Amino acid sequence: MRYAVLFIICCLTSVRGYSQSLVAFRDSVKNGYNFWLYLPEGCDTVNRVGSNRGKPLVIFLHGNSLCGNDLYQVRKYGCIDAVEKGVQIDAFILAPQNRGGAWNPSKILTLLDWVQKRYPIDTDRVYVTGMSLGGYGTVDFAGTYPERVAAAAALCGGGTLSSFSKLAQVPLWMVHGTADIAVPVSQSQRVADAVKQCGDTTLLRFDKLPGVNHAKLARTFYLPVLYQWLFAHSLNDSVRHINRDCAITSGMLTGAFRNPNKNAKKFTVIDPAR
Repeated sequence: MRYAVLFIICCLTSVRGYSQSLVAFRDSVKNGYNFWLYLPEGCDTVNRVGSNRGKPLVIFLHGNSLCGNDLYQVRKYGCIDAVEKGVQIDAFILAPQNRGGAWNPSKILTLLDWVQKRYPIDTDRVYVTGMSLGGYGTVDFAGTYPERVAAAAALCGGGTLSSFSKLAQVPLWMVHGTADIAVPVSQSQRVADAVKQCGDTTLLRFDKLPGVNHAKLARTFYLPVLYQWLFAHSLNDSVRHINRDCAITSGMLTGAFRNPNKNAKKFTVIDPAR
């Protein structure tokens, strides 16, 4: 593991000046997951621990279809694929791979701590988003560590928390299609109802999209509005609020289906295993 990390550091030094990089980490973090880390323009590895003047970090949690041991599966859809297709996301992206089963909030936190110690990340602007199994993971992580999450966006998911009281402390946008038969909209409704029972829905937003099925909602990751919504929140806000101005419609999803942008910048991929 030590030599793999040193190899990555040397590679990052050699590509200094490139606009964007994507780095694969395997067996690098004890009690964590294997993961991809996308480095936005101008962000090579530097030890500015806890810098609040760094870039935001988006944690992307994939769905069940991408579980396994092939890290390249994680690039099939989602935030990293969106960047490669030309969506402008000026943030670090942490994309772990779940080998199977429910997402473990403590393992995600271990990765977050590890990355924050090594990269110039704004600790007040950490966001989590995911769909399906990743939607469950988003709710569970935000509801377990609300003090670490500036905002969360959960798509066609649910939640397995024993208590949802902490989740009410996080700006949470849940989106679910009414035609979803893989994960029924009732699963997100259950989370919304549980938050309501805690007595405070100030930071909760739940949008049901008529006629939208499970697969179509994955196109949300290719909509700039998702990231605009996330970045509108910060742990440094004097009063925590939720942005209700942004909108996602079924029509927007139809037009956002992973169409490559001819002007997209290709990033440098660093993978010691390849």
